[in-house]
Amino acid sequence: MGSQGRSGAPGNGGPGEGEGGEARKLQEGRVARGKRRKGKGKGKAGAGQGGRGSGAEGKPGPRRAAEAAGPRAEAGAGAGPAEGAERGGSVEEGARSLVKRDEGRAGARDKAQGRDDGQEAWRVRTGRREDTRPGRAQRRGSQAWGGVAGTGAAMAAAAEEEAAARPPAARPTAGSALWRLPEELLLLICSYLDMRALGRLAQVCRWLRRFTSCDLLWRRIARASLNSGFTRLGTDLMPSVPVKERVKVSQNWRLGRCREGILLRWRCSQMPWMQLEDDSLYVSQANFILAYQFRPDGASLNRRPLGVFAGHDEDVCHFVLANSHIISAGGDGKIGIHKTHSTFTVKYSAHEQEVNCVDCKGGIIVSGSRDRTAKVWPLASGRLGQCLHTIQTEDRVWSIAISPLLSSFVTGTACCGHFSPLRIWDLNSGQLMMHLGSDFPPGAGVLDVMYESPSTLLSCGYDTYVRYWDLRTSARKCVMEWEEPHDSTLYCLQTDGNHLLATGSSYYGVVRLWDRRQRACLHAFPLTSTPLSSPVYCLRFTTTHLYAALSYNLHVLDFQNP
Repeated sequence: MGSQGRSGAPGNGGPGEGEGGEARKLQEGRVARGKRRKGKGKGKAGAGQGGRGSGAEGKPGPRRAAEAAGPRAEAGAGAGPAEGAERGGSVEEGARSLVKRDEGRAGARDKAQGRDDGQEAWRVRTGRREDTRPGRAQRRGSQAWGGVAGTGAAMAAAAEEEAAARPPAARPTAGSALWRLPEELLLLICSYLDMRALGRLAQVCRWLRRFTSCDLLWRRIARASLNSGFTRLGTDLMPSVPVKERVKVSQNWRLGRCREGILLRWRCSQMPWMQLEDDSLYVSQANFILAYQFRPDGASLNRRPLGVFAGHDEDVCHFVLANSHIISAGGDGKIGIHKTHSTFTVKYSAHEQEVNCVDCKGGIIVSGSRDRTAKVWPLASGRLGQCLHTIQTEDRVWSIAISPLLSSFVTGTACCGHFSPLRIWDLNSGQLMMHLGSDFPPGAGVLDVMYESPSTLLSCGYDTYVRYWDLRTSARKCVMEWEEPHDSTLYCLQTDGNHLLATGSSYYGVVRLWDRRQRACLHAFPLTSTPLSSPVYCLRFTTTHLYAALSYNLHVLDFQNP
């Protein structure tokens, strides 16, 4: 406003307050001239002060001044306090000034009330959108500067809403020339970064956060992590889950961070077995098999079972899921076949004593029994109960598994009548193909065996070792072995097909996690105490949870929300 003085804060006495003596003399002269003109100048004086009156002089307010002055007051309102003092309140000069201000796109009311440049600049800095409706603009123009601070919370909320509605961040155009390279080159460069470096790079800006979340950058890291959903051959078992999120959870597996819970309890001691399929859990209790559905968190179950499958006269020892069927082996020497989505159930006598193990692939069922035999059965509905081959194993059969190629199967026996508990049989002819190992001590029975690929398999049992066999190298000696630290029998094992291995011990319900690239155990989780010591009869896990079946309850270890 130059040396003419500044307008005071709106709501105070007007622009005359706080001015110098020279400005006050000009003001008094204007008042005197207005009196001589018999009130005609009052509108000019009031309009020259922003339409609010002089304050200290007790001049009329905006409405009364406008009524008394008529159109000349409106023309005088276009000229601010400084210009009104210089030009003596001329109507023509005020009109010219108003036209100039309109051409310069400045609001006349905001400038007359002292809110011209400062308020406009402040609005631009905060990035707030102006409302062009005249009613709201007039209300804002009549507010005091002190009221602006009171709207800070509303303005902050509006800014947050606007930020949320913005489109995805664009690639930064300023800064290092590295980010202006084609995305293919950036992917190649970032592929050499480790997990920590990628995490720090994601904190630079929103665009880099989105770019570094690409699955291609995390795939190499995930394949080297524990239980990230990738097999040793690189097959992705969970393509619907972002790889970066799986790598985060895999760190909890590596560090042993988890939360323990109990899914189910039983009133009497059981020897349960279980299987997982999608979002369902199948678990055996006595002579029943019950199906439960997981809740979305994966750490709890819907208490009401989806289905109950019965048919055995004694406890269910083992069962598998195959082709929408449940094939179960019972202590009554029978094999039961159930359809998962109906009440269809068929059972037939298979062995003279209890059936300890069963497996099914490609429409073929193999079973092993305490009667020292293994048998091959068809799954076809018209041939149920017709034995294809009966194999004399010389020992009680504790475990059995069919090769992925459907050409052979392996039996794990008690190692009492034969020097090797692991033998591979031809599935079509029932003839012995080979035996694995030659240095087993007597009684080193194999309680669990599983194929990882057509040429590799894992075994564990009474000799307290987990052994990894590769049929392409040697059948006489295992490729690698891991010893249970407390010399406990290993009842079961499970693997992710890559680096993670989990085993269940016979005492205190101890679940151990192993990294197959190391000899020593990573972590141990005792799930029972001394009074209720129980073996871990069965283990299953996903990328986020581990489930362990014990004598009295079913435990869960939640690695997603430790």
